[in-house]
Amino acid sequence: MSAHIIYDSAPFGSVVRYSDGTPKPPVRFRKKLAAWESRNGTGRLIRKEPPRERSTYTSPACFTLHEGDFGQAGTVVFSIRRTYSVDSELLFEIVERPAIGMVRILQDLGDSPELLHLARDRDAAERWLASNRYGRAYLEEVTADEVGADVVEGRTAA
Repeated sequence: MSAHIIYDSAPFGSVVRYSDGTPKPPVRFRKKLAAWESRNGTGRLIRKEPPRERSTYTSPACFTLHEGDFGQAGTVVFSIRRTYSVDSELLFEIVERPAIGMVRILQDLGDSPELLHLARDRDAAERWLASNRYGRAYLEEVTADEVGADVVEGRTAA
């Protein structure tokens, strides 16, 4: 599916796979493999930004995938996030959607919220929020209505 469909229909917390459609090169070709890995992978949808029009530039809508955190002893040193425009030529697929009862911890940033954490239930979300202080964070539960709408509209993960 296209990047535009991901932007329009994938809920926050979905795991999204992206690909350029080319086969994975053998491990012995390190440079080719590194280039392939930069255009093929998975990440959790954490942000959607609307299009912007300024006097000097215009940018299309985009979304951000969180691919992982790296650090040591519970301290995140850096986080890998990739942002894709709805005009991206890559192919996207929703691999997994948040289950009913899971709770999103979101924070308002500018024009759109950002997913900080996806917890298995409200208690886990409140514990996470107590140990990770964010001033504008709020909780949003994944409801049966949201999941049901995805099924009815044909947006379920394969």
